[in-house]
Amino acid sequence: MLVRFGRRRGQVKESTEMKNSEKDQVLYPPLLPSKVDLHQVTIIPHNEWKRIKDSLDSLTREAASLRAERKAKKEMHFRSQEVVKHWTNTYAGMKEQKLEAKKKRDEEVEAERQMLDMEEAIHKQGERKKAIENARQCQFYRTERVKNFHSGLLLSRVMKERDAQVEFRKTKIKSDEKWEEQLKLNIEKAFKEEQEKAERHRRDRVALANDHLKQYKKYKERVSKSHKYQKQDAEEIKRQNSLYEIEMRKKVEKKKEEIHESRRLFFEHMNDKNIIKAVEQQQQAEEDEKIRNFIKAKKRLTQMRNEKEAETHRLMEERRERINNFLSELIKEKLDNEDLIIARDIAEAEAEREKREIERYEKNKEEVKAIAEYRAIVMKNKEEEERQRKISAKEQLLDILKADQIFLEHEKEKKRKADEECRKVQDAHIQQMAKNKFNAKLSKEAEIDYCRLTEAIAVEKEKEFQNYAREVIESESQSTNKYIYPLVKAVQEGPGGGHGPVFVDRGGLRPSYQTNDVTGVQLPFYNSHGSKYNFQRSKQRLGFTW
Repeated sequence: MLVRFGRRRGQVKESTEMKNSEKDQVLYPPLLPSKVDLHQVTIIPHNEWKRIKDSLDSLTREAASLRAERKAKKEMHFRSQEVVKHWTNTYAGMKEQKLEAKKKRDEEVEAERQMLDMEEAIHKQGERKKAIENARQCQFYRTERVKNFHSGLLLSRVMKERDAQVEFRKTKIKSDEKWEEQLKLNIEKAFKEEQEKAERHRRDRVALANDHLKQYKKYKERVSKSHKYQKQDAEEIKRQNSLYEIEMRKKVEKKKEEIHESRRLFFEHMNDKNIIKAVEQQQQAEEDEKIRNFIKAKKRLTQMRNEKEAETHRLMEERRERINNFLSELIKEKLDNEDLIIARDIAEAEAEREKREIERYEKNKEEVKAIAEYRAIVMKNKEEEERQRKISAKEQLLDILKADQIFLEHEKEKKRKADEECRKVQDAHIQQMAKNKFNAKLSKEAEIDYCRLTEAIAVEKEKEFQNYAREVIESESQSTNKYIYPLVKAVQEGPGGGHGPVFVDRGGLRPSYQTNDVTGVQLPFYNSHGSKYNFQRSKQRLGFTW
């Protein structure tokens, strides 16, 4: 119960019951629950309590000890590895040393290989440069300009060699006496050799003739033996022919006997066949006779049946005629009674007709009335339909006007879009024209740059050719200065290989030109002193008379 004292607010006075409860709680130990009787609590000794606690915590302690032991082993292993790592007299140390040595050897081998690869690369680069230079030189030698220059070089060397040979012939010394004696000895030696050769040839011919005689004798002996063998063969063939003729005669006689026997058998067969044919003809005649008798009997039966049918028809006609006569008499009697019946029927028919006329009149009257009512309804419906049609037509007209307005707006929008598209297309065309103009300008500049580059290359090639030609001319002029005109002429012709004037602005090219007449050949040199063609013919072809 909370009690407030005087004017001191906020303080609470605890009740006596709560104080007593606190005193009671202080008397018990903190581990025991409140209000527990200590006389009923069992007290365990400390050793026993420790034993129980150890038995309960044995697994945890074993796991902790195992972890500690494992950790200690691991630390000891690490320490031993750190200690043994630098030992050299162990298997691991020796292996490590071998691996280190192998690694060093591999590094040295790799360094040597890299050096070799570098040297090989340098060598291959040099070879590539040499190959490129050789290819460039071959390409340079294959140009028309260099070929013409080499032709001039060959011509100059040929002229030089020809003059040298002429000089050699002029300065050649005639043969002296020693040379004549040597010539006589050579002639005598040649004559002896010819005689020896003729003797050797004669001996060869004699040996060949003897060989031919031996071969001829052998041939004669072989021919005589062949004649003897042929004679024996002829006698044997004659004997065989006689035996063959005897055998053939026997075969002919045997064949004749077989023919006679076959003829006899044939005649016997023909006689038997004739007999069989006669018997068959007799049997056929008997069968024909039986058929004729059967046909006669059939005709007779047919005639009897026709006669019987005719008799039956006659009897039927007579009976029909009697029936007709009887019926005509009955009809005549009936006509007399029918007049009365007809008069009665006429009266009944008139009454029935009048009744039908009255009913038809009433029916027509009702139909006219129904038609009038239907006409009024139809006219009313038509008026309503006409009114509805006018209303719908007016609405349709309004819809059409509205649709026309929308269509006009759409057309205006379409025209506006078309104008915009046209403006866009026009702008695109203008841009395309500007772009094409710019591209044309770029292409023209590129062409000009290409021409400049071509001219520079041509100038460079011409410079290279001039240097090469100058070196060759200088080397050739050291021996003689008389035969370098073809080289100088080949150098002065200029690139292009033509006979026309030189293009100064195009790298010094010298193109060729063709004539426009019937010849169509290449024009002569521009520095020639005259033409070798007949211009009168060209003047006549062109129609000139002066």
